[in-house]
Amino acid sequence: MSKTDFETLVGLVSQYSPSGQERGAVAWLVTRMKSLGYDDAFIDDAGNAVGVMGKGVRQVVLLGHIDTVPGEIAVRRDGIPPHENLYGRGSVDAKGPLASFVDAVAKVGAKDGWQFVVIGAVEEERDSEGARFVANQYKPDFAIIGEPNQWDRVALGYKGSAWANVTVKRGQVHTASGEETAAEAAVDVWLKIKAYVDSFNADKSKVFDKLLLTLRGMESDSNDFEQWAKLKVGVRLPVEVSPEDWYEKLRGLISDSHLQGDCHLEPTGFAVPAWKCEKNSQLVRSFLSGIRSQGGEPRFVYKTGTADLNIVAPVWKCPALVYGPGDSALDHTPNEHINLDDYRKAVDVLSAALEKLTA
Repeated sequence: MSKTDFETLVGLVSQYSPSGQERGAVAWLVTRMKSLGYDDAFIDDAGNAVGVMGKGVRQVVLLGHIDTVPGEIAVRRDGIPPHENLYGRGSVDAKGPLASFVDAVAKVGAKDGWQFVVIGAVEEERDSEGARFVANQYKPDFAIIGEPNQWDRVALGYKGSAWANVTVKRGQVHTASGEETAAEAAVDVWLKIKAYVDSFNADKSKVFDKLLLTLRGMESDSNDFEQWAKLKVGVRLPVEVSPEDWYEKLRGLISDSHLQGDCHLEPTGFAVPAWKCEKNSQLVRSFLSGIRSQGGEPRFVYKTGTADLNIVAPVWKCPALVYGPGDSALDHTPNEHINLDDYRKAVDVLSAALEKLTA
């Protein structure tokens, strides 16, 4: 790729777009897709950028996200090829993957009998409002989700997540009474939850199959008549444990203790189930071939975070995978940058994979 071939990537990264402030980047990307020869490009009702190439009845959706975490980073290029990097917020997570989708589809062009739909979704870093909207707008034959996993790797699974507040209440007593405080009782609850998770994980060798428990925060207070303590409990879920299963287990752990009636569970935010993609699919084989075409040795990865894959895959029920250039260790960091040679390879991998998939 020549210097001008990175125009989509550099231009998109230059549009600062933290969650809730994506409009400018969305408008820029729609204009860019039109200039690259897409048959149609528009902003949908959720505020997503959408580009359409081709008019066939079979459909491939390439879903990336255009929002980033907050924290603007000056956009600059540094180094000499093949070690030249682009710095900027979102260069890795996940404008790099999204831009590679846009460039690859433009390179492949319209294919007889097929339609490519590239989506730059909003709000992925918060509640995935963009992905939740498109989940009910499309019924693709194949889905490719954009997240950074390096150009020669394919991600086939993301863990789920669930969040909850556990609140313990106690009547106010004299500090000299020796009775258990609400804060002490909350610590007991936490230790009981952790003991269950440790037991669940004991025979699991892979992190993807484990419950990953975190105590996100703890606070306590009291008034003249009551004292209380709140635990903010988060968990990353394996495929075999749904959010509903997890909440039911938490309720059971609470009700089985001496805290019954004094302890309350409140699920918070959007719970997301884990998802594991089919490994032996035409889509995966196309990507393995594409990676090898660029001299790479394909690898598979299963991630401990969540992605828009978790939102759309259970609805679309089609072969899916996650792909994109960039080192995910740089996600959300002040040093976020993407190697431009890796980006070039990713565009070529995607182009080769799409050509093979639609041949």
